[in-house]
Amino acid sequence: MKPEIVVFDIGNVLVEWQPEAYFSRVVGAERTKAFFNAVPIHRIHHKVDEGARFSTILEAAEDYPDFEPELRMWVEDWSKLTGGVIAHSVRLLRALRAKGIPVWALSNFGEEPFDISCEDHPFLTEFDGSVISGRIGVAKPDVEIYEALEEATGVLRSRLLFTDDRAENIAVAKARGWQTYLFEGPEGWAKALVEAGLLTEEEAQ
Repeated sequence: MKPEIVVFDIGNVLVEWQPEAYFSRVVGAERTKAFFNAVPIHRIHHKVDEGARFSTILEAAEDYPDFEPELRMWVEDWSKLTGGVIAHSVRLLRALRAKGIPVWALSNFGEEPFDISCEDHPFLTEFDGSVISGRIGVAKPDVEIYEALEEATGVLRSRLLFTDDRAENIAVAKARGWQTYLFEGPEGWAKALVEAGLLTEEEAQ
């Protein structure tokens, strides 16, 4: 069944998300290892994805004072922390839209960080619609965020084609009847879009 709407995750699909690599470059591998071992930063950041203020990261310094500089960097250096653009994926997004195929975002992203990233990467404003976890207060893989996208698009679940780099997020979508593709790189995603009849091989380059 040919998809009607293509749904993109953002982190590691359109924009690189490898914060450990950034910290290693800036503060060194040893300090980075100590930071990520001592501070449950991904769990803290997930609270932001679920709707908490971005300042929640800074507040964690009360519990981890030895790593206040790194926690401050997480917020103040956000534009650098998120990494580079995955250019081929952006081309695919634009190729789909150029053919009149609606493209949506379904992403775990805090509201404030997302606004910053939209300024850094204007293509994040090009979606036909988006469901951003920080805006609605629920994050993947919670089923409610998938329900929110289904309600917003109004199409049959079987007509949604979703890509995400995390298997647990793909599993929930697949269980709901969505078409899915586990993102491992833009070349494979391009091939999947061709096989779905949405793009020609030339358009998917």
